[in-house]
Amino acid sequence: MTETHVTLPELALIAGTRAALGAGIGLLLADRLAPEQRHAVGWTLLAVGGLTTIPLAFEVLGGRLLKPAHHHEPLMGPHS
Repeated sequence: MTETHVTLPELALIAGTRAALGAGIGLLLADRLAPEQRHAVGWTLLAVGGLTTIPLAFEVLGGRLLKPAHHHEPLMGPHS
């Protein structure tokens, strides 16, 4: 299993973007607002949630993929 370490601010950003994405989808499917308002708010939240999730996912998952493997340097130099 692979572990990914996420800071508390990163976790809050991820949760916020996912909430906006979910709220946007929920508004698009709900009938509480006038159709024009619902579509405008829903598509906006969906776009904001989706677009802000992409760089965060890249930072969290991509950072792990881009980090070089652990390379152990010798404790003593080559001319010791």
